[in-house]
Amino acid sequence: MSLALKTSASYIRRSPFQAVAAIFVLALTFFVSTLLAVLVYSSGKLISYFEERPQVIAFLKDESTPETVSALQRKLDNDIRVKNVHYVTKEQALDIYKSATSDNPLLAELVSPSIFPASIEFSVVDLSQAGAVIEETKSEAIVDSVGFTASIGGKEAVGDVVERLKTIAFYVRTGGVVLVGSLALTSFVVLTVVIGMRMVTRKGEVETLTLIGAKPGFIRAPIVLEANGYALMGALIGWVMAAILILYATPSILGYFGDIQVLPKGSLYFFGFLGAILLGEIIIGFIISTLGSLVAISRAMKQK
Repeated sequence: MSLALKTSASYIRRSPFQAVAAIFVLALTFFVSTLLAVLVYSSGKLISYFEERPQVIAFLKDESTPETVSALQRKLDNDIRVKNVHYVTKEQALDIYKSATSDNPLLAELVSPSIFPASIEFSVVDLSQAGAVIEETKSEAIVDSVGFTASIGGKEAVGDVVERLKTIAFYVRTGGVVLVGSLALTSFVVLTVVIGMRMVTRKGEVETLTLIGAKPGFIRAPIVLEANGYALMGALIGWVMAAILILYATPSILGYFGDIQVLPKGSLYFFGFLGAILLGEIIIGFIISTLGSLVAISRAMKQK
């Protein structure tokens, strides 16, 4: 193995420009792959946040009694389409208002709990069922009106935020797979061409080794290791460039999304996430480089 490593290193030194070309293409592939992996993770977290937060708020009439409120709450709890049912009293509504207007205490002093309606907040398991659930809730005698925290412009737009995010995430993932697949195919072709050119220049060396009885594995090993070296360097360079860009943009991203954890929380989890991406890219790089080198070797042997 040490002899094969030394041989592959000497091959790289002999033709540095070909090596740089192969590494550059692989680095570009893994740079884009890292950014897309983070983007897919963040879009998934963003969708989960909007799906899990309370989307429906049923404001109750002032004449509602504890018994009727409890009955409605039990009905919602037993509905398989509904989750996260939570009752908000007038006093709690006032506290929420005070918290929202904490920068202007005078606003809180001008109101009392009586002006805030009690409410029941809940989420729906599937946003496609939100319309039916909301209509049924509005028909309850103690419900005055229904608000939607995940809508844009009214009842007909319930779930539009999440649906649009899902659509965007679908196109991001689909486009990402196509783009990364195209770059991976380009990397495969470039590696095959580079290794094929190396095989042409080593034709005499390969023939000599074959004549003295060298096994095919002994001939292939340095070439495959050379391609693996390109993949390793390309993965490391592409990942480092993408990681630097992500680290630079992280404060702005977290500040923009606020409470939404679009990136792993804590340095340990964050760098663990990036490390997992690097490990996956190295494995994929080794697969691409090994297949590319074996195809190039096989073609060269057939031509011989």
